[in-house]
Amino acid sequence: MVKGFFRRRADTVLGVDISDRGVSVLELARSGAGYRVRAYATQSFSGRVVVDSNILDLEVVAQTVSKALSRAQTSIRHAAVAVAGPSVITRVVEMEAGLKPGEMEQRVRGEADQYIPYPLDEVAIDFHVQGPSSRDPAYVDVLLAACLKEQVEAREAVLALAGLATRIVDVEAFALARMTDTVVACIAPGSGINSAQWAADAQELRVACGLALRSFD
Repeated sequence: MVKGFFRRRADTVLGVDISDRGVSVLELARSGAGYRVRAYATQSFSGRVVVDSNILDLEVVAQTVSKALSRAQTSIRHAAVAVAGPSVITRVVEMEAGLKPGEMEQRVRGEADQYIPYPLDEVAIDFHVQGPSSRDPAYVDVLLAACLKEQVEAREAVLALAGLATRIVDVEAFALARMTDTVVACIAPGSGINSAQWAADAQELRVACGLALRSFD
C-alpha cells in the first residue's frame, strides 16, 4: 500500500485542515475522559489557491499554514492532513476471513482495479478490516480508500514547506465521521483558549479536530 489512510500512529499530531477557503490547525490533549483544545488557529486564503480540494499553489498554501501555526503558537511539528474531492474513493468489499496480510493486499489491489478510474500506479491505496461480514461469517468487510497520489504528495509538500512532518494522511469524510456528537461534547477549550471564541469557531474546525484525534488511536 502506498499511503496509510487507516494506519495508527503513536505520535501526537497537529490536525491540519486544508480547504478551498483556507487553513485550520488544531492541537488536542487528553483531559480526563475527554479532550481539551491546547491551541488552534484559522487563516484564510487571499486568492483561489485551492479549488475543489486541488492545491494549485504549494508555496502560497504553505505560507498560509505557517501563518496559522504562528497564530496558534503550537510546538507540535507532526501533522495529520486529509485528502478530499472527487479523486477520493472509498468502498466496502467482502474478502475471505483468515487471509495473510500479503494475500489481502494482493486481493485489495485486484478489487481496487474494478472501482478506481485511474491507473493503479497513479493512486495511493489503503485498506482496513472492519470485522466479520453480516452476510457470511466466513468473510470480513474490508474498507478500501484510495486517491490520486498527486493529492497526497501536494499536501506532504505543503506541510514540509511549512516545517511540518506528515505523520498521517486521512480522508476528510473519515475525520468528520470521527466527530460524533458524543466526541464533540468531550472536547473543551483548554487554558488560554477563549471559551466564547471557541464556541463560535468549533463547527468550522470539525475536520481539524477529527484529524487531531488520530493522536489517540
